[in-house]
Amino acid sequence: MDSLEQRKGGTEKPTTSAIDMYKQPFIIGVAGGAASGKTAVCDMIIQQLHDQRVVLINQDSFYHNLTDEELLRVQDYNFDHPEAFDTEQLLHVMDKLKCGQAVDIPKYDFKDYKSDVFPARRVNPADVIILEGILIFHDPRVRALMSMKIFVDTDDDLRLVRRIKRDTAENGREIVAVLDQYSKFVKPAFDDFIFPTKKYADLIIPRGGDNHVAIDLIVQHIRTKLGQHDLCKIYRNFYLIQSTFQIRSMHSLIRDHLTTKHDFIFYSDRLIRLVVEYGLGHLPFTEKQIITPNGSVYSGVEFSKKLCGVSIIRSGESMENALRACCRGIKIGKILIHREGDNGQQLIYEKLPKDISERHVLLLDPILGTGNSAVQAISLLLSKGVPESNIIFLNLVSAPLGVHVVCKRFPRVKIVTSEIDIGLNEDFRVIPGMGEFGDRYFGTDDDDKLVVTLSKYKMVEI
Repeated sequence: MDSLEQRKGGTEKPTTSAIDMYKQPFIIGVAGGAASGKTAVCDMIIQQLHDQRVVLINQDSFYHNLTDEELLRVQDYNFDHPEAFDTEQLLHVMDKLKCGQAVDIPKYDFKDYKSDVFPARRVNPADVIILEGILIFHDPRVRALMSMKIFVDTDDDLRLVRRIKRDTAENGREIVAVLDQYSKFVKPAFDDFIFPTKKYADLIIPRGGDNHVAIDLIVQHIRTKLGQHDLCKIYRNFYLIQSTFQIRSMHSLIRDHLTTKHDFIFYSDRLIRLVVEYGLGHLPFTEKQIITPNGSVYSGVEFSKKLCGVSIIRSGESMENALRACCRGIKIGKILIHREGDNGQQLIYEKLPKDISERHVLLLDPILGTGNSAVQAISLLLSKGVPESNIIFLNLVSAPLGVHVVCKRFPRVKIVTSEIDIGLNEDFRVIPGMGEFGDRYFGTDDDDKLVVTLSKYKMVEI
């Protein structure tokens, strides 16, 4: 961060080293025999880590494609042997994820016994990667990747019963065929290759998904490890609203390039409203007692009424309706900052309340990327006499670099966001991001964007 160059107009351009900065994911290996309950354990961990990015990778996705000769005698093929898996491909995928790169995970077809029948599953880098499979502890190179190794230990008879139920009900197989495969391949492979890897486990979970106490302890340990690198712990003025599956689903919708404009606006507005309400909670307040309609006394609070919003044109204007819905009659100022390629930003328009220095300011911009625009806008507010501690910057998505830049330069400015993205690409765009937010929200193209914006706000009065 200290190597960031000072750019034209006092703004900063991110260096390559800053863009490449990516914390190492916490990789959990979950091994055990077939039908031991590995999937149940993984599902419970994912459910409890709902406030983190968690991805699940199955070793089953990396089976070798069977040759024509092997297909003719597929009943004699040992799918429980280490050589049945393409470990080199698995290592390549994991290496890319550790480096902060998205990967395509093959989807193995167990009818054609090939991995190129279905489209691959796109997986983005995550805070937590769960690698699940019967033999993931067998190869020392795979074991070396793991931050935590879990072995799900379940009685052999119970695993056999589960396997019979699963293969007959879900796969339509005959019991005789299931038992023949079990005695010929599954049981010997477990004794020779799977059970011996139990000694590498950091934790052994008996009874699988039924052991709630063990899973709770695992989740707590993971959260502690992740918290050591949490931006919210590094910067006390940075706030991330608590994530839920509802928030993640809305992010999934607005990030999807196939989402219609109507749905994009609807779900963006919902997310923006949550961010605005969370941001308003950081305003100063005084205690206040009121009398309820039934004559009782209620001890409550009253927030500061001297506030205003300032939107960074154009994307920031998408957040104005939510702010007005929460603060009736609020004044909203405008700042237009034009991006000049890689040479920083140029302030070309501003219209702010005359008494803004006396107000608390909610600065609005959905995306915090490099931090250049935010630095320009905050610097302008400070030049107008607004105390740094009176500024709350609200956005939907923050890139780590932007958080570092703004928090380091303005340690008393509060930043509130709904999600932290991976970083920036070579064009300094947030990834995975959601594209050009203003274009998607307002349904405009890049052509004549600046001209239209300028003509629209030339006569704005507050």
